[in-house]
Amino acid sequence: AAVDVVDVHFGLFAWWPVRWGSLRDLPGVVHFHGPWSDESAASGGRAPARVRAKLAVERSMYRRAHAFVVLSEAFKRVLVEDYGAAPWRVQVVPPGLDLDRFTPDRSAARRRLEIGADEKVVFTARRLVRRMGLLGLLEAWAELAGDGEQRRLLIAGSGPESETLQKRVSELGLTASVRLLGEISEDALVDHYRAADVCVIPSLALEGFGLAAVEALACGTPVVVTEVGGLPEVVRDLDPSLVVPPGNVTALADRLKDALAGKVPDAGQCRAHAETFSWSRAGTANAAVYRQAIAEAGGGHLRGRPVRVVYLDHCAALSGAEIALARLLPALPGVDAHVVLAEDGPLVEVLRAQDVSVDVRPMRDTARSLGRGQVRPTRVPVRVAVDTARYVAQLTLHLRRLQPDVVHTNSLKAGLYGGLAGRLAGVPVVWHARDRIAEDYLPPAAVRLVRAAVRLLPSAVLANSQATLDTLGKPRRGVPRTVVGDPYRPAHRAADRDEIRDPLVIGMVGRLAAWKGQDLLLDALQRLETHVSWRAVIVGSAMFGESAFEEQLAADVVRRGLADRVSLVGFRPDVASELAAMDVLVHASVIPEPFGQVVVEGMAAGLPVVASAAGGPLEIVRDDVDGLLFPSGDAAALAGTLTRLLEDPDLRMRLGSAARSRAEQYDPTVIAPAVTRVYRQVLGWN
Repeated sequence: AAVDVVDVHFGLFAWWPVRWGSLRDLPGVVHFHGPWSDESAASGGRAPARVRAKLAVERSMYRRAHAFVVLSEAFKRVLVEDYGAAPWRVQVVPPGLDLDRFTPDRSAARRRLEIGADEKVVFTARRLVRRMGLLGLLEAWAELAGDGEQRRLLIAGSGPESETLQKRVSELGLTASVRLLGEISEDALVDHYRAADVCVIPSLALEGFGLAAVEALACGTPVVVTEVGGLPEVVRDLDPSLVVPPGNVTALADRLKDALAGKVPDAGQCRAHAETFSWSRAGTANAAVYRQAIAEAGGGHLRGRPVRVVYLDHCAALSGAEIALARLLPALPGVDAHVVLAEDGPLVEVLRAQDVSVDVRPMRDTARSLGRGQVRPTRVPVRVAVDTARYVAQLTLHLRRLQPDVVHTNSLKAGLYGGLAGRLAGVPVVWHARDRIAEDYLPPAAVRLVRAAVRLLPSAVLANSQATLDTLGKPRRGVPRTVVGDPYRPAHRAADRDEIRDPLVIGMVGRLAAWKGQDLLLDALQRLETHVSWRAVIVGSAMFGESAFEEQLAADVVRRGLADRVSLVGFRPDVASELAAMDVLVHASVIPEPFGQVVVEGMAAGLPVVASAAGGPLEIVRDDVDGLLFPSGDAAALAGTLTRLLEDPDLRMRLGSAARSRAEQYDPTVIAPAVTRVYRQVLGWN
């Protein structure tokens, strides 16, 4: 019979026929059940050559695959980040379960196992190896045993840690309440699931899915799992509190105690959740992967598939451009996104929490941390040039492996190195300009460099404001240029501010830097002449080597005699709460701001915003309609505007209400479709 696709479940057995034999020309689907070489090493493999050989076989097979199936998002991350698989070729398909075999039957199971009706039982079935976390489970059980309650812990399975575990049971004085069952039959396994009050999977590493958790749930028994691999994905939609940190003995003991006290989903809820893991759903999803593999092998694509976009950023700190990216990606319609960062940092976890695939390909600090002031016409440090060239070459190869439809550069540095790598890889580049390319912001040499790159590299240009776009210079003929603001959506719609606080709070939020105008605000506050009681809060910290300004600002507060009224509170992760505690928001950049995200954030919070009449804020705020503008750098004008606002509660109410409506134009669902249209325009998919 004709064969359309090869489905590989274990690389070693398929390696020869798929790589070199009769199946080598067929589309291939690989089921990734775990990192074979890493599991071998974690299980005590002491032959490095064998581990390297297994890794070579894995990578050889994965390079050949046209599509992958993984059981969890966690293993998708492993495949993408550790093996370099293209994320759009990886489909998460949770396994099915024999729902007719794994069924609730608690009373009968307890009779067969001779467990009393009222006895409290915890059960786990594991391979007895170190990574399963059973030693930690015994430590947790010892904490529970100290409260005098009668409970029993049953551990089924065999493995090299059996003697170690039995010895530890004795050392902890747990022989009366812990029993190692050894290997048990399939029928006995089902009965133990049914009979237990709670099951536990305390793994420490390399847990791709956790089928045992679904099996227990199908038997009506709740499961406590560690936050390892795919385990949380099994139970999180049922009850997030069933997940505990790996290796945290006290957290595990506390959660088991609560579970045995009945603080868990009931049997019906557990069973209903398990029924979502059906073989019919898994079969349909696998058939779709086969169709994808056949299309990929033929050089085409399935009708209507998403646009595959790699996003590049040199920075993983939660700065303006990176926050904007994190807000944009979940809202993009018809886009399969993958982010490649040149450093590790907080942005990685933010993206992963949104189920956005991300991998870190570190760039040497000499290149990544080059300050804009170090760019000179004929003098870029040799080490920086070499490191940047090396990174561009590596990134080019990576993009060729990933084969995206579009590369989207999210920062100025990424526009330079990523634009070049994208061009070398033959992929259209969308350059997202978030910085004004002007000599009040960059050295003249850097301005010339960036404008030259804009003429040569991008296939399309996005800018966060017209003010930014106007400074870029002109790209090649036919290259589209589009203004899209940075997205923002508040967690909750702000209520009308109908209470008058005493004192009123003037706030400023943002990175502490000389050009951001915090010192201008201090100057204006010193000039305030009003009978209204006020105080001021400056939220933010220095970044990118600007700590000296932060120290100077703190000293300036004291020097101006404002220490009893002005607070520098540092970085705050919950900006919304800070805004909710303010009555007026000031944005006072002395160099035109490319956009001004905090202006939109303040408006969405229902605050009257006072902003410099320059750059992006001039496009966001309509003077005396939904905010107030003042001449950039004019402390006296800022003081006068603040005085007017502080003394007029009706004005504050009117501007704050209008500001909320204005901010809705920057909702991600409004911004994202415009970005997607640019991708499709570049690809000719419109």
